[in-house]
Amino acid sequence: MKDNRLINGLPVKKRIIQEVKDYTSKVADMPRLVSVLVGDTPEADVYVRNQARGAEQAGLPFEQLRWPADISQNECKQRILAMNDDPSILGIILQRPLPEHIHVRSLQSAIHPLKDVEGMNPASIGNIVYSDVTLAPCTAAASVELVKETGLTLQGLEVVMIGHSEIVGKPAAMMLMAEGCTVTVCHHMTRSVAMHSRRADVVVVAVGKAHLVGPDMIKPGAAVIDIGINQIETADGPKIVGDVDTDAVKEVAGWVSPVPGGVGPVTVAILMRNAMVAHQRQLAAGWL
Repeated sequence: MKDNRLINGLPVKKRIIQEVKDYTSKVADMPRLVSVLVGDTPEADVYVRNQARGAEQAGLPFEQLRWPADISQNECKQRILAMNDDPSILGIILQRPLPEHIHVRSLQSAIHPLKDVEGMNPASIGNIVYSDVTLAPCTAAASVELVKETGLTLQGLEVVMIGHSEIVGKPAAMMLMAEGCTVTVCHHMTRSVAMHSRRADVVVVAVGKAHLVGPDMIKPGAAVIDIGINQIETADGPKIVGDVDTDAVKEVAGWVSPVPGGVGPVTVAILMRNAMVAHQRQLAAGWL
């Protein structure tokens, strides 16, 4: 039986993917997305498979590159700069984690903002301050998409963002402010997270601590968006859970996004939508 308190990300993903496919079906020679893996990173392989599947569904060509683990920082940067100049490449996806000798932010900065389909270039994140959210970090944008899925009017909503990472918490908070929400950001130095979260209409959580948020932290009827992904050991073996104790919280909240099946599928779809926006902007810039 369907539980209407759970915000299922799959229908949202399908809707966004269809929107992109409707666009790509009208483009005669669509350039490709390029995924870059550095070294042997099995934890990233799942993401790459999901991205490749999403690209296929959206009608976007997808190429996977795997560079050697001992490649130098400078060589990585030179290859990315060459891809920036290649009109047959629509967007560059830099998979993480990267080897320790590779400086992630430097490579993210090397990806041209018009090819930054992940929204990770500091310029892309900076644009959010000016309410330009069309090429935002995918996970942050997916969380906002799920808030909209509740049907709540975002203008004037009290939102508490738990977690303030540069690629999820901070951009999600700024995107929600761009929608007219009043946002409070909590972090590891916040004295009482529960004091803030209990008054919120929407709680968004991205910390990386299994079941951090329980029902005592949520206002009755609130929406709870869980971005966390954690592996825990159970009697039945390893299990993926979020930062929210979903089963307990859904008895109090009006809506809860599950893990898995909530933000994750939508994140892949946002990547494809960002690719569509990148194509539109590259056309407008005379690149294609």
